[in-house]
Amino acid sequence: HLQFVKVTNKLSKSVSYTSEAFNQTFLQAKLYLLINKMGETIPESVLKKRATLAELKAKREEHKAKITKDRKAKRGKIFKRAEQYVKEYKALENDLIRQKRVAKAAGNIFVEPESKLIVATRIRGIIGVSPKVRKILQLLRLRQIHNTVFLKANKATINMLRLVEPFVAYGYPNLKTVRELIYKRGFGKVNKQRIPIADNSVVEEVLGKKDIICVEDLIHEIYTVGPNFKAAANFLWPFKLSSPNGGFKRKLLHFNEGGDAGNRGEKINALIKRMI
Repeated sequence: HLQFVKVTNKLSKSVSYTSEAFNQTFLQAKLYLLINKMGETIPESVLKKRATLAELKAKREEHKAKITKDRKAKRGKIFKRAEQYVKEYKALENDLIRQKRVAKAAGNIFVEPESKLIVATRIRGIIGVSPKVRKILQLLRLRQIHNTVFLKANKATINMLRLVEPFVAYGYPNLKTVRELIYKRGFGKVNKQRIPIADNSVVEEVLGKKDIICVEDLIHEIYTVGPNFKAAANFLWPFKLSSPNGGFKRKLLHFNEGGDAGNRGEKINALIKRMI
């Protein structure tokens, strides 16, 4: 390299520094070095090393190009799915409004269908917890205060929640609550480790075989309680929320008595919003 620089400087002393002159000087210096090296013998180890490095570089470039191509294809697929989900949510909302208007016009009262999704958060600690209640809280993955999980609203879940009502607050979340919990406080379980959901690849790595390849797929599966709800809910690490802004009223009383514990229906969304 030093010899190359010396030759370049020597040949460029008599040439003005225009782009054409510099290119000509560079080619002359390269030719001069090639002529000097014709008689030299390059060790076989050096040649092997060069060939290995060139092969590794080619593989890296090929892998990089493949990843870029796959990401571009997935980006388009994810975008189309997100658009489809927005249309689906809007259609559900419009259908509910239409049914309410039809019932009102006929002089009837429209009763909304019961939600299939429950969000439960633990509001009390470990003092005074009986063994049975402690076991149920472990099954619900509510091991710490302010832990929050999504649950499917079935008979078994509701019966368990009734047994631990003094220790939890639960209700029926809306789409905004589900989305904010996952985007703002979402962590996934990857190889038994708590990994932040900072990229779609974290979701795809675990739930890709269930055709859940992005965060919007995960939100849709949770909110609609789809066929892969169990896998999606287990992938989500229990949310670790903060104490609610403004505090609790009376944690020892039921919500119907002016306290905080127990079922609060759709009003759980206001509580979760203060805790995120």
